[in-house]
Amino acid sequence: MCAVTDPGEDRDLLSHEETLSLIKKAQNGDEEAKDRLVRKNIALVKSLVKKFLNRGYEYEDLFQLGSIGLIKAIQNYEPKYNVRFSTYAVPLIVGEIKRFLRDDGIIKVSRSLKELVNKALAVKEQLKGTLGRDPTIQEIAEATGSTPEDIIYAMEAVRTPASIYDVIYEDDDNPILLIDKMAEDDTQMEESTNRMTLKNMLSRLDKRERTVIILRYFKDKT
Repeated sequence: MCAVTDPGEDRDLLSHEETLSLIKKAQNGDEEAKDRLVRKNIALVKSLVKKFLNRGYEYEDLFQLGSIGLIKAIQNYEPKYNVRFSTYAVPLIVGEIKRFLRDDGIIKVSRSLKELVNKALAVKEQLKGTLGRDPTIQEIAEATGSTPEDIIYAMEAVRTPASIYDVIYEDDDNPILLIDKMAEDDTQMEESTNRMTLKNMLSRLDKRERTVIILRYFKDKT
């Protein structure tokens, strides 16, 4: 990612006419006019970046993306849009950040897999209308010229990973998180493993030794 440094915030507001004049100059190659526009609108970028700080990315990376969106807004804005520049710039700034978050997911997915998923979803909707029901994986695979295994693999590859802090059940303001369920499952798995190990070890003893162990530790005999 190219580095876009924070130019500092200029708090004096520009009038609409001043903004239009600077945009025109910037679009004609005036770097000073573009820099001034960036400084005047950098607070807008900062406020929008804060909305994405819980996604696991550094502030500086998101700030650079937002600044790129702001520069694109300066380059593409036209007075005929009949909206204030800041109103026009917001979706471009947010869009630049969201595009990065979408394409740079935690699990990297190849473009070919994404294309296969999009194709499969489109075919699924077509078949649903034709068949009057949800199509099977086999039917989707045949319609896309793929194998069922390829369709399943592609679908799983683009599935959003679950967070261990996702709420899976909530009752009376007492949420149960996925991590709580995982802990229960781990305990049950450990108990099952211990029972299997103990059963295997007891099977190696002779009848008298097994009887002594069972009477002493399972029936509390002295």
